Amino acid sequence: QVQLVESGGGLVQAGGSLRLSCAASGRTVRSYAMGWFRQGPGKEREFVAATTWIQPNTYYADYTDSVKGRFTISRDNAGDTVNLQMNSLKPEDTAVYYCALSTASATSISRIEYWGQGTQVTVSS
Repeated sequence: QVQLVESGGGLVQAGGSLRLSCAASGRTVRSYAMGWFRQGPGKEREFVAATTWIQPNTYYADYTDSVKGRFTISRDNAGDTVNLQMNSLKPEDTAVYYCALSTASATSISRIEYWGQGTQVTVSS
């Protein structure tokens, strides 16, 4: 069993920055895909960004179009923590952000096997 614990989030003005982190425990997840989804008010949960293991200490990063150039996803050297640096935040980024883990792909909600508890990000205009 894998546990995902998120940290970060909060309230920020438009144009500001926030950093989310998610630490995995319970199993070695170095070769697993880890990423982030979000769910805004009245909306369905959607993909934000993901890292896919390619080779030791090398991950491929994938982003949804609306965050490209503003968000950066990364993994730590041990591979058990995923970070999401969010810059130039917009009010439409307001959502609960969920850490996600998959043995296959973290870009598709149907393939996620473990979820974090979620952390609120609120961007004021």
